Amino acid sequence: MANVNPLSNPKGVKRQCELCGSPAYVQCSGCKVTYYCDVGHQRTDWTSIHEKICQLLIPVRTPAPFLNSAAERAHAVDQLLQRKKHLIELTTKEAQRLLYEGHHVDAIPAATHSLSFSVDVYGLRSVELVPVYLILAEANIGLGHLTQAEEYLSHAYWTVLKSTDCSNSIRSKLHRNLGLLYSAKGEFEESLRHLSNDVYFASTVSGPSQISTSGGFFHMANIFFRQNRMDIADSLYSEVTDIWHAHLSRLVEVQIQASLRSVTVWFDDADQEYLDENQEAEALQVLSAIYDIREQAPKKEPNKMAKILHALTMLFFLSRDFNKASEWGKKLLPMTEQLARDDQSDSIAVLIENIEGKLNTKQVAYQQDT
Repeated sequence: MANVNPLSNPKGVKRQCELCGSPAYVQCSGCKVTYYCDVGHQRTDWTSIHEKICQLLIPVRTPAPFLNSAAERAHAVDQLLQRKKHLIELTTKEAQRLLYEGHHVDAIPAATHSLSFSVDVYGLRSVELVPVYLILAEANIGLGHLTQAEEYLSHAYWTVLKSTDCSNSIRSKLHRNLGLLYSAKGEFEESLRHLSNDVYFASTVSGPSQISTSGGFFHMANIFFRQNRMDIADSLYSEVTDIWHAHLSRLVEVQIQASLRSVTVWFDDADQEYLDENQEAEALQVLSAIYDIREQAPKKEPNKMAKILHALTMLFFLSRDFNKASEWGKKLLPMTEQLARDDQSDSIAVLIENIEGKLNTKQVAYQQDT
């Protein structure tokens, strides 16, 4: 951090705060190309995203040197464009991750960066801006800032309406956010209508039993839960659990089969299906919420408890948090003992064995290092 005096700015140059656009009095001492109105906004931006993009901003915001040839100038323009697109991808991904983890305040600066670069690269009316509008809307819904959320959703809605090449994936996300907005306003019927559209559009992209579709079912279940319509809510929570359980089971099977062949996979192959960071965060958010509801129910159903516990155990196994996987596995085993033995019981036993094997390997490696 370094203090700056607006009066010392070059003639015609106005330094503005990265977050609010107010006159800037503080400069980032790392990149020296980012400014803030005060230390509070500087710290907020650093926590959210700036730490990850500080050095990446230097070549984007530093004036380009004069180049003699047209080829050199064209190359420089292309490089700048690619850097900006990389920043859009990085900031959007980080904002979405923070959102899944429930850090709504931290998600906003990252998404604001993404929106700024997206406008610069694609223009104000491009459909490329819609995913960022939706992140900003959802973050504001989470904070209870519904008027601000409506403004972002209005931008997203009209952009989609005027677009001729908007994907159904984006339409799905738009309706999901509209559903969340109306749910926050207590307008449940309108919310369910939008969430139904979310499920429809998501299903046209990947099918009704894919993780990209499960979010719509999950939010619909939450509405029925709030209305105390427990039979419908329970059915939808089970559907969401089944979708994630099937998806995680496929990924775990790949890992276990690879370990039997003494092959290390962990999804480094670009052609291999895998669970990315945002999907991990979404799975943890959704499955943890369903587990809490199942755990607090007056009457626990062993088969439903076993499935959600199995899904969480697999999730931590895939994210390589073997200590957490072991903890959930220990909760899972007593539940499976109440059920009839089947193929699922065998897969659980193999999973637990692999988790303990990973923990033992880590412990041996630690002892050798020390």
